[in-house]
Amino acid sequence: MISDKSLATQDTAEGHRERARSEAMFDSIGTGAVVTDGTGKLERINDRALEMLGYERQELIGKWFPQIIVAFDDNKKEISTIDRPITQSFITGKPIATRLYYRKKDNSLLPVNITVSPIIVDGKPEGAIEVFEDVSLELEVDKMKSEFISLASHQLRTPLTAVSVYTQMLSDGYEGKVTAKQRESLNIIMKSVRRMNRLISALLDISKLETGKINVNQAHLDLKDVLMTCMQELEQDASNKDIEIVYDTPDEPFIVNSDGLLIGEIYSNLISNAIKYTPRAGRLRLSLKEKKGAYAFCVKDNGYGIPKEFQNKIFSKFSRAPNAESVDTSGSGLGLYMAKEIATILGGKLWFKSIENKGTSFYFSLPSPAKANRTLDI
Repeated sequence: MISDKSLATQDTAEGHRERARSEAMFDSIGTGAVVTDGTGKLERINDRALEMLGYERQELIGKWFPQIIVAFDDNKKEISTIDRPITQSFITGKPIATRLYYRKKDNSLLPVNITVSPIIVDGKPEGAIEVFEDVSLELEVDKMKSEFISLASHQLRTPLTAVSVYTQMLSDGYEGKVTAKQRESLNIIMKSVRRMNRLISALLDISKLETGKINVNQAHLDLKDVLMTCMQELEQDASNKDIEIVYDTPDEPFIVNSDGLLIGEIYSNLISNAIKYTPRAGRLRLSLKEKKGAYAFCVKDNGYGIPKEFQNKIFSKFSRAPNAESVDTSGSGLGLYMAKEIATILGGKLWFKSIENKGTSFYFSLPSPAKANRTLDI
């Protein structure tokens, strides 16, 4: 007959084996992994995380995670505790995935993709588990691709300029009289050259953005003036399609200290897209508002909208929704990617709401003077 003492000993041994198995499984995870308690203190950290961050386990266990492992955004600006993904996961009770930089023990920055999920017990967050992986190589490859694109684009400019000049000379009759059929062909060539020039310019701009070589020239400016300057170039495009433009801009100025040219790039991209993807005789509403410590621009159309299944890809490079491609085959899929990157560089935010076949609203916000930028509820 087995005694109660023997059963207790057996249960204890089983418990030890289970805990040892659990620890071994946790440490064998190929990516960095940490577990915190409900206050954010580190309870567990696996070998891969220690290797990536350069710490010993005893240096981290029991320490407050946001303080001991400092995080930075893409602009190398320290992320506040409230904005850390692990904090947001506690607040929302939902998993969060993003990319950021962790400061290692030697003070160098490590780029990582992270996914953090709350540990929910009886409906309350009792802790969190975060996994992260080193993406240094991925970023280095992206940098090399950007530098190659920049070099190739520069090299393409010279022969393309020659094609443009000589095509224009032929069209102007420098080599003899041009027939109507020949002029039609030359016009097609010139149209293609202009499209190639736009694409090269976009690729060069993206290269500057991704290699950190874009210059931000700050000055005090009125966002309404920037908007009106953009519309001088775009109103004719809207008029050609009989699109009505409604302005909703209060009388008071919207003064910011920022780069007017870069803001203009964002405005132009959003408005030209709205014109392009709104049917003839449609309507655009352009508004500037101050709300929750930020100045927000919105362009709202009643156009084709963005399919729901494509909305998470809309800010990706070379990405175009199927309905957009059917309307206009000449787009490069780079404009919204550039606008999003520029907005981030300027310390702003860019987002949208869209319903297919009903229309889209794009929003761009910048911090108003002396106030922090927050997501707006518009």
